[in-house]
Amino acid sequence: MEWQQLEYFQVLAKIQHMTKSAELLSISQPALSRSIARLEDELGVPLFERQGRSIHLNRYGEIFVERVHNIMREYQLGLAEIQQIVDPNHGEVSLGFLHTLGTNVVPDLIRHFREQNENIHFSLKQNHTHLQLLELKSGDLDLCLLAEMEVEKPIAWRELWREKLLAIVPSNHPFAKKTSITLTELATESFVLLKKGYALRIQIDELFDEKAITPNITFEGDEVATVSGFVAAGLGVSILPEGDELNQNKITKIPISDVKAERVIGMAWSEGRYLSPAAEKFQQFIFDYFKK
Repeated sequence: MEWQQLEYFQVLAKIQHMTKSAELLSISQPALSRSIARLEDELGVPLFERQGRSIHLNRYGEIFVERVHNIMREYQLGLAEIQQIVDPNHGEVSLGFLHTLGTNVVPDLIRHFREQNENIHFSLKQNHTHLQLLELKSGDLDLCLLAEMEVEKPIAWRELWREKLLAIVPSNHPFAKKTSITLTELATESFVLLKKGYALRIQIDELFDEKAITPNITFEGDEVATVSGFVAAGLGVSILPEGDELNQNKITKIPISDVKAERVIGMAWSEGRYLSPAAEKFQQFIFDYFKK
C-alpha cells in the first residue's frame, strides 16, 4: 500500500466523482481508477458502490475512510512539529480563556507577546472552565487561562495573578455611596449573576454559602458585559471581578468587607502532551510576565 493511494482515496471519498477527483489531483481518470482498484485488491474488499457515473462509499469504505483521516491528520501534525522545531519563531498557539478575560487581559498579553514574535499566530477560544478542560484533555487547546479549581492529571495548573471580586450596584442605588459593603447587607437585594457552571458563579455561590445566604436571582447571563448591563439598567446587583470593561458611568463598584472576595487566575496545560515551540514560548512568556 502506497501513501499516494491513501491520498487519492481520501479525495475520491470526499468528492465522490471520479472525473472531478482526477482533475483535482492533476492525474488522468484511468490512473485514479487503477490506483483505487489496487487499493481495493490489497484490502480484499470494494470501497465504493458504482452505478454508472455515480460513485459513493460503501460500508467498508465508510470504515476505512475514518482511519485514513486519522493517518493523514497524524502525518500533518508530525510534519508541523518538525517544521516548528526547525523554525520555532513560526507556528500557532491554541489558547482558551475565560469570558471575563476577553475584553482586555488576553488582547494585551497577545499584543505584548507579538511585539517580539510577530510570526506566531493564535487560535483563540472563549469558554467556561469545564469545557476548556475537556478541550485541553482532547488536545484541541494547547494552553488555557482559568480560575483556580481542582484539576486531575494530566492537567497541570499554575497561579498567575489574583483579582478582587466587587459588589456591583447601579449608580443611583442607595448603596452606591458606600466605601465598602458586606455580603450580609446585600442579602435582600435581587441578583444578576453568571449562569451555573461558570467558575466565577461557583465561587460566588461558595461566598453565599459561607454567609448562609440564599440569594434572590432575577437573571443569569453568559457574559460579564451582559450582567453589568442589567445592573446598569437597575435590574439587580451583582458580584464581578474588578475590571475596566465594566460600564463606569452607570454602575458603582464596592469592595466587600466580610468575606475574602477574590479569585485566582492561572494557566492550565496537559502534562506529557506535545507543546509546539511556539506554545512553549508563549507559556514561558506568560510565566515571566506575571513574575514581574
